[in-house]
Amino acid sequence: MENTKFLLDEDEIPRKWYNIQADLPTPLDPPINPATKEPVKASDLEPIFPVELIKQEVSTERWIPIPEEVLDVYRLWRPTPLYRAVKLEKALKTPARIYFKWEGVSPPGSHKPNTAVAQAYYNMKQGVARLATETGAGQWGSSLAFATCLFDLDCTIYMVRVSYEQKPYRRILMETWGAECIPSPSNRTQFGKKMLEADPECPGSLGIAISEAIEDAATHEDAKYSLGSVLNHVLLHQTIVGLECKKQFEMADDYPDVIFGCVGGGSNFSGACFPFVADKLSGEKPELRAVACEPKACPTLTKGPYTYDHGDTAKLTPLLKMYTLGHEFVPPPIHAGGLRYHGDAPLLCKLVKDGFVEAAAYHQNEVFEAAVLFARTEGFVVAPETAHCVKAAIDEALRCKKTGEEKVILFANSGHGHFDLAAYDAYLTGKLIDYEYPAELVKQALAKLPK
Repeated sequence: MENTKFLLDEDEIPRKWYNIQADLPTPLDPPINPATKEPVKASDLEPIFPVELIKQEVSTERWIPIPEEVLDVYRLWRPTPLYRAVKLEKALKTPARIYFKWEGVSPPGSHKPNTAVAQAYYNMKQGVARLATETGAGQWGSSLAFATCLFDLDCTIYMVRVSYEQKPYRRILMETWGAECIPSPSNRTQFGKKMLEADPECPGSLGIAISEAIEDAATHEDAKYSLGSVLNHVLLHQTIVGLECKKQFEMADDYPDVIFGCVGGGSNFSGACFPFVADKLSGEKPELRAVACEPKACPTLTKGPYTYDHGDTAKLTPLLKMYTLGHEFVPPPIHAGGLRYHGDAPLLCKLVKDGFVEAAAYHQNEVFEAAVLFARTEGFVVAPETAHCVKAAIDEALRCKKTGEEKVILFANSGHGHFDLAAYDAYLTGKLIDYEYPAELVKQALAKLPK
């Protein structure tokens, strides 16, 4: 029987993160201070981030060593397995070979602790007492709660209200690890109060929750802010996924033709594919395709303009060069709460703009249809976010069925859906809504872009 599971030994966990900034053909456009209109200086970030993370944010070194204390925690669940989805291939009758890298084995059940553990460690080393953050679907919030618990930090999490209500078990998980979880917008911050006054029924958004968390961190001397996606240092920490995956493909004596991953801010997709995209940038694998998969209800990469915008609704963040739907855009309440973000990681956006990465968008029902087929063939129930790249991988395999191509497909299986069964129930009972791209709302939000 052919091998369908590729496992690395513990001593094969990568010792360094890969920084794609070292290999970009042209440098990343710098974040801009909205007050001065000048590039952000490292000192501008010190009120909300520890010094070591700021250094990683601006570094152009190709390899950043992983601290031993971080590796000690990683060993709880890393290295994670790479699977060949043979049963799915047979069900699709495709000549393609489908692989998935499974991040659902971490204690919080997703890829997010790869950076949560690193961020908690660097904050602890600097003597920070408490971290404030936001979370959409709750995967990031539960991961930071897990990490702060291990490094003895307090943790305050602003959870997008619609997800707070849809996913109570994520909140309970955060509280089990000792964190405080607050529905956003909240009465805890000035900005939250302002949003509730304007709309008492506001479902919230990642942009609003980010604003609340930054305000919290900036107004308390013992606290710093922690972000689960978008920023360079977050994507850096996630490259451990793709670095492991490359070693596992060597074991399989194979190499992907196309890589799919779901994208909200971009950390999961970038972590899985950047070490492979490095081969495309070097000219070693020019034909490699990397495809970012997003929801049609929040189609940042496929419908947004590439321009400078704020990363949050209250305009507290620097201006970031990215694809954006406008910092005031509140996406429809889809179940893939982790993909409800108006922008994307500047590093990922630059690679899309420069033609090294593609993007595709999907509706809720079609991604759940794909997730159910995957569950019924491979056994794993995946998160609604992850289901977007499962859909893309299945579509590609079906194209190969028509053409006869024996392509190698990899998708980043970023987390389990055990806390998302209400969403599966809505799909299975025919109650899931496909939200159309809200063009008029996006148009209104884009009118507020900074000049």
